[in-house]
Amino acid sequence: MEAETLSTSQVTRENGDSMRPRRYRIVRSHKETHDTFTMELEAVDGPANGTFNPGQFNMLYAFGAGESAISISGDPAQEERLMHTTRVVGTVTRALGTLAQGDVLGVRGPFGSAWPVSENAGKDIVFVAGGIGMAPLRPAVLQVLANRTKFGGVTLLYGSRTPGDILYRRELKRWRGRLNDVHVTVDRADEKWSGDVGVVTTLFNRIIFDPENVVACVCGPEIMMRFVVMELQRRGVSDSSIYISMERNMKCAIGFCGHCQFGPTFICKDGPVFRLDKIRAWFNQKEI
Repeated sequence: MEAETLSTSQVTRENGDSMRPRRYRIVRSHKETHDTFTMELEAVDGPANGTFNPGQFNMLYAFGAGESAISISGDPAQEERLMHTTRVVGTVTRALGTLAQGDVLGVRGPFGSAWPVSENAGKDIVFVAGGIGMAPLRPAVLQVLANRTKFGGVTLLYGSRTPGDILYRRELKRWRGRLNDVHVTVDRADEKWSGDVGVVTTLFNRIIFDPENVVACVCGPEIMMRFVVMELQRRGVSDSSIYISMERNMKCAIGFCGHCQFGPTFICKDGPVFRLDKIRAWFNQKEI
């Protein structure tokens, strides 16, 4: 017997609107760095569906090029607009990067798991970002700032390749006045840089937190996250208090294509945010 093949309309009915992109118009677009840009979007047809949890992602569709999984980097309290910060790394993101104010693209989502911010009120929060990993963490930082009195000490450590690759420069300056610590380091400095130089783990010597009452949210290249996890563990933070975002190679967002299989899980469907003790068995294994 042949397996039943679901039509697109059937899949849409069974999964809500997860398979059907909605049209969004770019209301503002600007470059963050030489290869990274930020778009603010509003819905073309009907009210915007900007409701999301920090850490989730959307599938952005560039007409004629395809779609790509991009983290939502906006403020979760602003439901009327979506915001995405994207690095140009392939055909779809290159096509998205050519769009300007007034242009239209497709959006479906949101998908995925979230940073555990709201459920950890009263605890210290440590955010650690590497490169473009600052984009998926930005909504969680904004959520904490909107409820600042509900949390203990809040720290942000951010590592970038060069000073020119640093995202959200103006916001970082503002956050320094509202978070306990904001430290930024670069791998390679230029003549204008007067800050820290080195990998992001060197910044841990600058901060103090309670390892038994802390939640760590980590996003960046996998090699960076492994060393950050080792540093957190060395300081007594348990695996159940460490959350990492494993965004990589996501294609369909609903576990159909298998491109993002990670051990027995699918990053797009079961992640991208994982509690470390749930994936510890295969987190350090190569070729997974």
